[in-house]
Amino acid sequence: MITASLVLYHNDPEEYGRAINSFLSSVPTGEIWVVDNSSNPLENALFDDPRVHYIYNGENLGFGRAHNKAISQIPPSSFAHLIVNPDIYFERNVVPELEAALSRNPEVGVVMPRISYPDGSLQRLTKLLPTPMDLIFRRFLPSSWMKKKLNSRYELHDLPDGQEAEIPSLSGCFILVRTEALRRIGGFDERYFMYMEDVDLVRRIGDFSKTLYVPSVTAIHSYAKGSYINPKLLKFHIESACKYFMKWGWFIDRQRSQRNAVTLARIANINNERKICKHSDSGT
Repeated sequence: MITASLVLYHNDPEEYGRAINSFLSSVPTGEIWVVDNSSNPLENALFDDPRVHYIYNGENLGFGRAHNKAISQIPPSSFAHLIVNPDIYFERNVVPELEAALSRNPEVGVVMPRISYPDGSLQRLTKLLPTPMDLIFRRFLPSSWMKKKLNSRYELHDLPDGQEAEIPSLSGCFILVRTEALRRIGGFDERYFMYMEDVDLVRRIGDFSKTLYVPSVTAIHSYAKGSYINPKLLKFHIESACKYFMKWGWFIDRQRSQRNAVTLARIANINNERKICKHSDSGT
């Protein structure tokens, strides 16, 4: 059985309705928990569907804490749990193919598909474990060249589009998590109100399982990047980043250094192998 959870906060009903319908149509026996953090209860005919479980909190609990309310209610029969944003939609084959990836790879704990903008272009959501430079300092660098260089490394621009790979940080906008792994770590760390909770969750799963990028299927994400334009959201982002580095280490984080180095070396090997194959095919 596949379960899912989605957190709302004054969202557009057409938008989150598309996300819910994407799940219901692609997982005929699946169940989804919709957790509403809005000031007043949202109304939607989809909430009457027997496979949709609507939870109204009456307050804004934040992203991770709200998802944890759903996770605490998923049945023992759940094999994998989809964490999905309300501004996501996807074709019917996406979740079944991600489920298959988990089924054939018992060592994998979480998978993420290719995430694209509505125009089809790639969203670079496969990343290294962040450093303070990646999350905080680059925002305020005056040099666009330096920002581009930092982004290229942090967002793994050298990973060929369409290449399946183990990635240490996957975006919580759309991840399918082995339910056993989710329960093992106790869900999201609730000290993060908003932002960084997904980085923390995937990192903790990565302590004992592989975290896999599966670009053979794609989900569409509107992705407003709210913290880039809203000062209040930027404040939340910086506060969460500080909490993350207080937990894992600001400048000394051996696990981060090791996982990032392994990831960069793996991508370099992929590119070298592609070059060799290209030269062999061309007869040079």
